[in-house]
Amino acid sequence: MSDRYEQMTYRRCGRSGLKLPAISLGLWNNFGHKDDFGVARSMIHTAFDHGITHFDLANNYGPPPGSAEENFGKILSGDLAAYRDEMVISSKAGYTMWPGPYGDWGSRKYLLASLDQSLKRMKLDYVDIFYSHRPDPETPLEETMSALDSIVRQGKALYVGISSYNPEQTAAAATILRELGTPCLIHQPSYSIFNRRIEKGLLQTLDEQGMGCIAFCPLDQGVLTDKYLQGVPEGSRAAKAHGTLNARNISEEKLAKVAQLNSIAHKRGQSLAQMALAWVLRHGGMTSALIGASKPEQIIDSAASLQNLEFSAAELAAIDEVAPL
Repeated sequence: MSDRYEQMTYRRCGRSGLKLPAISLGLWNNFGHKDDFGVARSMIHTAFDHGITHFDLANNYGPPPGSAEENFGKILSGDLAAYRDEMVISSKAGYTMWPGPYGDWGSRKYLLASLDQSLKRMKLDYVDIFYSHRPDPETPLEETMSALDSIVRQGKALYVGISSYNPEQTAAAATILRELGTPCLIHQPSYSIFNRRIEKGLLQTLDEQGMGCIAFCPLDQGVLTDKYLQGVPEGSRAAKAHGTLNARNISEEKLAKVAQLNSIAHKRGQSLAQMALAWVLRHGGMTSALIGASKPEQIIDSAASLQNLEFSAAELAAIDEVAPL
């Protein structure tokens, strides 16, 4: 086995045959045309060299929308094409991608057209996982799930998943897909020390349905690091005009909690980011934590979180006191 795989832990995705790295790399930010292509390329190489074999994208990732897939496609075809079968590549559709009534939400029309566009941008014949990015309140769930089933049967995705569905929607979607013969592989919810909603029913539903779980924003878009303890640094997500994190949302109260968590992490011999990732991964049903990054060193630091995934009862109680359920 290559050294890269010895550095990583791989977890089975629900009751499927697929394993994902415990740390996956998301290309939501910092990989679009408005960012440095050389840095993006270096981050993808660094991730793969450290056993991070799963790269998570969506049609609208950038900015501008679509550009993260385009850049990833260039890097994959130019540098890593020989390793395609050693990677899990995912994409999604569900948010606004093009104008008019057919470029948003969860219709069959949108999902199938969007995936075709994503495959062209990434220069791929198929993705490993394709997600319904969010539930559509106006499209019948049967239509959205039937579209996912068709995508697998057409050979354009090996597996399908859902993102940001509540427990009831998740159970219904899983039932429909199971009856169609295409099991729902995985759910991608937002989850972090500061956002614990999935502990109120979703994790139990995923266990009952045999689905994997991959948490996005496990570091609360970088807030659960030591990055903002001394203010908003230049080049950070909160400092970017096109970023998704607003500096005004990093309140003094929240930063006080970050400082408390940082102290707990240091006593564990970890950085705050490492502890936050380990905390997410403490669940037996958690397949992977999906990180973002703005430089290669952050990926290396995140991967090192796997060296200490155990928490004492006292440590968990201290974290609960700072950020209760």
